[in-house]
Amino acid sequence: MDTAPILLVDDDPALLHALPRMLSLRMSGVEVQTAESAQVALTMIEQQEYDAIVSDIKMSGMDGLGLLAKVQEHHPETPVVLITGHGDHELAIQALRGGAYDYLLKPIDRDDFIAALSRALHTRQLRRQVDVQQRALERHALSLEQQVDHLTHELVVSNAANNALLRLVTHQLAPLLLSLRGITQSFKVQLQRANGIEKVRQDLGKVERDLRRMEGLHQDLQETSLIQTKRLSLHYTSSNLAELCRSVVDEYLASTGVAPTFEAGDDHLQAEVDPGHISQALLNLLSNADKYSPEGTPITVTLQRSSGEAIISVHDQGPEIATEQLPGIWEQFYRVPGIEVQRGSSAGLGLGLYIARAIVEQHRGRLEVQSQAGNGSTFSMVLPLAAGRALGADQNQ
Repeated sequence: MDTAPILLVDDDPALLHALPRMLSLRMSGVEVQTAESAQVALTMIEQQEYDAIVSDIKMSGMDGLGLLAKVQEHHPETPVVLITGHGDHELAIQALRGGAYDYLLKPIDRDDFIAALSRALHTRQLRRQVDVQQRALERHALSLEQQVDHLTHELVVSNAANNALLRLVTHQLAPLLLSLRGITQSFKVQLQRANGIEKVRQDLGKVERDLRRMEGLHQDLQETSLIQTKRLSLHYTSSNLAELCRSVVDEYLASTGVAPTFEAGDDHLQAEVDPGHISQALLNLLSNADKYSPEGTPITVTLQRSSGEAIISVHDQGPEIATEQLPGIWEQFYRVPGIEVQRGSSAGLGLGLYIARAIVEQHRGRLEVQSQAGNGSTFSMVLPLAAGRALGADQNQ
């Protein structure tokens, strides 16, 4: 475990002698250094980074408030605890307004001193962790942006619908990247405020949600590129479809909080499929059902056998899709006119059903849809039970 360096600043030799001894007896993992004036402390701070600084306010020459101002200017991430005489409440208030982490009154209570210093060290540790997370998120965001740019270029070259794609990518990704950048840039500002750590935790949650959305968009672009360039690789294996469906339903619940119902007509139904891609297709159907289902209405996944085929269906209670609109729902970037997203995020490129159909058709299956007013829509993946064996082996197209 690393030792936490602490700087004690006071022009009282007796206090400088007593406090380090008391800390060595009551705290482990700390290294205490002392300075007999603010000027000496500033020299030491230039040469070494400290996890916490404890300083008396009333000192000859530069006082503790002046030292605090210098630390705030050059090392705002370092927590400063100031010591003031009993009854000097105005000085204590002035110290807090100047950015002090905490203050202590003389005569110093040992328990209060240890508690305040422990909190300051914990805050410094959290700030370091947040700083590391911020840099990692910024690198991840830049990497995703570069990958999206590369995949977008691939699709523009190979896709006749390049203009529509560019508009959609710009519309969907730009707000996410702006949000991500804005939040990460505000981290350092938030950390200097009294409730900074909690605010950063909340912002990190927003960043994680934006990153998941960006990763979903990135995956859709990548899969579309592979489909269009006929490089989507399927690796068939004998799979228990009931277990596969349950795993996907559990994954969807964990990532969204939405709990679809699963009903299996055959718990031991085996099929030769690529489990990863069939899971992706099912997740796309679940996401589509979730977006267009009114709040509180059920989503049901069913698995049944019909002759030599397995049928995995997703049923929702969303609005009816008009018959004349049904052929278009499988196309890239298509959104049914007049039907709005009911819940969740509307972010997306309109590629989910296109990708799901391509995956199912590459399994020599088909994707069907039925939609009725008042009864929602049912999307069904119809898969031959021996697709992999019929085709011979892993397929690379």
